[in-house]
Amino acid sequence: MEFFDFGTIFFLIAAVVIFFQLRNVLGRRTGNERPPFDPYTAARNKPQDANGKPENVVSLPQRKRVAGEPAEDAYVAIDAFAKPGTDLNKGLRAIKDADASFEPKGFVEGAKMAYEMIVMAYADGDRKTLKNLLSREVFDGFVAAIADREGRSEKIQSSFVGIDKADIVSAEMKGGEAHVTLRIVSELISATRDKAGEVIDGDPETVAEVKDVWTFARDTRSRDPNWKLVATEEED
Repeated sequence: MEFFDFGTIFFLIAAVVIFFQLRNVLGRRTGNERPPFDPYTAARNKPQDANGKPENVVSLPQRKRVAGEPAEDAYVAIDAFAKPGTDLNKGLRAIKDADASFEPKGFVEGAKMAYEMIVMAYADGDRKTLKNLLSREVFDGFVAAIADREGRSEKIQSSFVGIDKADIVSAEMKGGEAHVTLRIVSELISATRDKAGEVIDGDPETVAEVKDVWTFARDTRSRDPNWKLVATEEED
């Protein structure tokens, strides 16, 4: 949900973190409780680049399968990433079999970029960007939360500090669709203001830790190289 097709377009998807509005959609905040993030540097719709690619698309290097390369050699990066014989290793190998360009480390780096982009798009109310990055179900949930916020004339003001950790926790093929789940720990500074500009949630000067579990999926039978965010859950 080719990750960012490692060299092709990578999806732009992910979710956002609003303590009570999207608590069931996003991860749980720990430490200093504060509202969801809303990076001021939100990615807005931009014109296409010289190659005709939308600027909200991230391209990553793609590893091509060398003709005659032994099958086991194709798994070297995966075996270095996840211990051979584990469920995670088996799942990553299955995805590699279906998508020769898939590389776990590249996928994680792409997911980290996508996470920040989605977080910013949600906070900015950028429905157009989110629609290209999220599955229909996740998109509908995000849009409902944005509309609810706008209906109360509330605004989220946040800064995306960074991602502390992003780990693949599971991977599998479901039919022809690849699914990869990551645990992401990030830091955000966020505050929600009402119509009068008063802070009603969060703290504009406090960094909060956010923990999300996101699942991305991509139909490996499709020519569309984009992964999309298909599920989010709160970490136990």
